[in-house]
Amino acid sequence: MESSSVVGALLANKWTALVLGTLSRRPHRFGELRRAVGGISQKMLPQNLRALERDGLVTRTVFPTTPPTVEYALTERGSSASTLLMAVSEWSVANFDGILESRKGYDSRVMEPVG
Repeated sequence: MESSSVVGALLANKWTALVLGTLSRRPHRFGELRRAVGGISQKMLPQNLRALERDGLVTRTVFPTTPPTVEYALTERGSSASTLLMAVSEWSVANFDGILESRKGYDSRVMEPVG
């Protein structure tokens, strides 16, 4: 598999974007991260966190408390990925109306009868 497809698939995952965006503000414990990332299931959050940790975007720190406290934070790589995702998000918001207008114009031209 090509390296750009692997990284592209990782960053295109909606949960990745939401988790990185949430952690960009500050480290979170598992429960507060789950509450902050609305809609993610009890199964999907740990899967995504493991994948992000495996790829070096997130660190997992276990504190010796009873019960153990686990905190997730961005690595330097995770922080740079979060910055890129925020830029894409800002571009999307800034260009949303224009894209809708372009689609309307295109669709009206395609729907016109030929001849």
